[in-house]
Amino acid sequence: PLSSPEGGDDGESFYTWLEGLCLEKRVFYKLISGLHASINLHLCANYLLEETWGKPRWGPNVKEFTRRFDPIETKGEGPRRLKNLYFLYLIELRALSKVAPYFERSVVDLYTGNGREDAESKALLLDIFRDTKSFRMHFDEKSMFAGDKKGAKSLKEEFRLHFKNISRIMDCVGCDKCRLWGKLQTQGLGTALKILFSEKEIQSLPENSPSKGFQLTRQEIVALVNAFGRLSTSIRELQNFKVLLQQTR
Repeated sequence: PLSSPEGGDDGESFYTWLEGLCLEKRVFYKLISGLHASINLHLCANYLLEETWGKPRWGPNVKEFTRRFDPIETKGEGPRRLKNLYFLYLIELRALSKVAPYFERSVVDLYTGNGREDAESKALLLDIFRDTKSFRMHFDEKSMFAGDKKGAKSLKEEFRLHFKNISRIMDCVGCDKCRLWGKLQTQGLGTALKILFSEKEIQSLPENSPSKGFQLTRQEIVALVNAFGRLSTSIRELQNFKVLLQQTR
């Protein structure tokens, strides 16, 4: 579906094909597209503008941003990418609001190695959760995997394997920094989906005893918070580019 034999397709046939897929597969595509858009935004916002002896100059590159996101330059693809970025942001934002009860329990500690820092870190994390709860959500995951139990279980397993494969692909990236952030953001997204599809287990967690039905590892917590931080930075950089584009017109 990605190309036509005549070679004159503008990409619309792909979206026609995409709309024919089930909701879950369309969501998966939008999430990966949003992650790709976020990475591209970071690249455009911190671009090597000039390489001089000992003092390279980095900063936002409006030309590169236009090449990757302008409707004309991308044949209408750029705005779709940015919409998927916002969609991904809403998914992870909702996950943070849903996981709040897990961390609000007194038995949950972050174990930084310092008691005072443990308390401060948890207080800051709970502040983030309170902020997310004050935001009116625009996505409801309950419509996903709502079919028969066997089909839903099969789709969830397909989702899990796709994310596992993407994480493996990240291992092939030559740049250590890019590989680290790529794997972290992929795991952060996977953790967000794990949270969204475990709402009942989170709500039924005991207040004063260890978790049984739902548990997050330290690695998952770090990935979740940092991935959301990267997305938040992407949204902020997008606003900066809007201002820069207005100034260049």
